[in-house]
Amino acid sequence: MVQLQEVLAECPELHTIILVDQGVPSSLPPRIRVLLWKELVTEVTNRDVHRRIDSDMAAILYTSGSTGKPKGVVLSHRNLMAGAASVASYLENGPDDRILCTLPLSFDYGLSQLTTAFHSGASAVLINYLLPQDVVNAVRDERITGLAGVPPLWGQLANLSWPETTSLRYITNSGGAMPRPVLESLRAKLPEARIYLMYGLTEAFRSTYLPPDQVMERPDSIGKAIPNADILVVRPDGTPCDVDEPGELVHRGPLVALGYWNDPEKTAERFRPLPQQPTGLPFPEIAVWSGDTVRRDAQGYLYFVGRRDDMIKVSGYRISPTEIEEVLLTIAGVREAIAFGVPHASWGQSVMAVISSVSETLDPATVIAACKKHLPAYMVPAQVVIVEHPLPRNPNGKLDRKLVQSQFANSSDESIQPRSQGAAPVRHHR
Repeated sequence: MVQLQEVLAECPELHTIILVDQGVPSSLPPRIRVLLWKELVTEVTNRDVHRRIDSDMAAILYTSGSTGKPKGVVLSHRNLMAGAASVASYLENGPDDRILCTLPLSFDYGLSQLTTAFHSGASAVLINYLLPQDVVNAVRDERITGLAGVPPLWGQLANLSWPETTSLRYITNSGGAMPRPVLESLRAKLPEARIYLMYGLTEAFRSTYLPPDQVMERPDSIGKAIPNADILVVRPDGTPCDVDEPGELVHRGPLVALGYWNDPEKTAERFRPLPQQPTGLPFPEIAVWSGDTVRRDAQGYLYFVGRRDDMIKVSGYRISPTEIEEVLLTIAGVREAIAFGVPHASWGQSVMAVISSVSETLDPATVIAACKKHLPAYMVPAQVVIVEHPLPRNPNGKLDRKLVQSQFANSSDESIQPRSQGAAPVRHHR
């Protein structure tokens, strides 16, 4: 509370503070009322409470800002309850589960660990870890059965030594594709744990999951719609895409949020009427148009292609950075990789790759040669930067693509020095 006093002057609309302990600060602005938790409970039970229904606002969660400034996503009580029920059903959560909450609770994926635990009667074990080894230790000491993570965290955990047997019943991944080498390492080190690969967006909490029995057969898939949700793949005009035709993912159902807080313009862009509405309805159903490009195979499984905002255009070809990054992550010594487009006088854009390496001998020429074996010429990076430190992450633990792009897209050759001169990064022009 003492730490907050300095910023209270910047919060003119704050009028009440609830404390769980007895230490009431003496130097607070007169406009602020301070209540102790015990007093609040008594006050609420002794008066009429404003009636609430499930469509009322329950929370505002801010997006990670990976495609622009963070936006406040307004969630209803129904959104939270329906999301918890859906996720708990396919994870088969129950009172015997102990879920380790490693992700920020301000992150929808992190908050989901709490809501699914509360819904199913499981135990939620909170942890504010400093090192990845702390997570391994907590799994052992707290007899954890469920563990959620994002790709950068799984990359770190896959490199650690795990006990021969653990209490883990399942692990889940969202917030980006799990690299194939990381997936294979986790399967070897955690053979008892079922692996769920998932896709979600803050505007709809969770959209798809791949059942564990499909992970080895379709490791690149984001699966199918979660229970009580419907996922469409559509063209710009709203018509459904054919099998394996890339299109925009549209999510419909009770998990669709109420919109963006104080941002009607952005809300109108993302929350739009469902394409091909049933005839006769007086009011259109609103769905979330994700801005993500996916494709659906003949068996109905979905595959993430890329964010519309991140697509690279080289000589008329539309390229998903995900396809390039998947190849980069198979190269020995590559820890993390981000690919993006930079301006090119003749091609419109060319591909640039920034790589975090764990090998002192990995060089750009080796990276480009490996890419040429697996990618068509227009997808091979024209520029490669290698750094020896982990790539930056946003507050949710995901790789910060926009920050990396801003740091390296305009760097000149002279600003990138080889390792022999003492600096970490190296860049090579093809």
